[in-house]
Amino acid sequence: MKNYFKLFTASFLLLTNSLFAQTDIIKMHNGETVKGKVLKVEEYTIVYKYEGEDAEVTVSKYAISNITYKSGRVQEITEKINIKGEDDWEKVVIIEDKAYAAGLKKVDEVRGKTGLINFQTGNSGDKKAEKKLKEAAAILGCPFILLTSDKSTVGANSNTIGGSQNIKKGIAYKY
Repeated sequence: MKNYFKLFTASFLLLTNSLFAQTDIIKMHNGETVKGKVLKVEEYTIVYKYEGEDAEVTVSKYAISNITYKSGRVQEITEKINIKGEDDWEKVVIIEDKAYAAGLKKVDEVRGKTGLINFQTGNSGDKKAEKKLKEAAAILGCPFILLTSDKSTVGANSNTIGGSQNIKKGIAYKY
C-alpha cells in the first residue's frame, strides 16, 4: 500500500509541475506576477494573454522585470529604476509614445520651463526645461514621464534679451 501511495504522490507532483510549466510567468516591477502566454516581445512592449483568456494585453517593457518561459528560460527585461527624491532626477526616463507607458501607474502632470526673460540659447534652454521636468517627476517619486508637449516660443522681437522660452509638459508615471 505504501508503494501505491508513493507512486500516486510522485505522479501527482509530476502532473502538477507539467501543468504549471504550460504557462509563462511575467514578473512586474510593481510586485505583481502574471501567468499566461507571451505572444510577442517587441522593442518597447510585450504582448501576452492571461492564462485561460483570449484577450491580448500589451504592456511596456519598463513595467516588467523578467519573464520565465515555460521552457524554464528566464529573460531579463528591464531593471527597476528607484527614485528617492529630487536628487535622482537624472534617472528619470522621458517616453514619447503612450504605448510605452502601458502597465505603469499615472501619477500627475509635470512641467518644466525656462523663464520668459533668460540668457539661454535654444539648446541650453531646452536642456534646462528638460531638467526641471525630470526634477518635478523625481519629487513625485516617478521614474517615467510621458511627454505631452514640447514648445519653444520666440518673442515678437528676437533681438531682445530672453527672446525665447522653452516649455515641456508631461504625465509622470511610476510602477
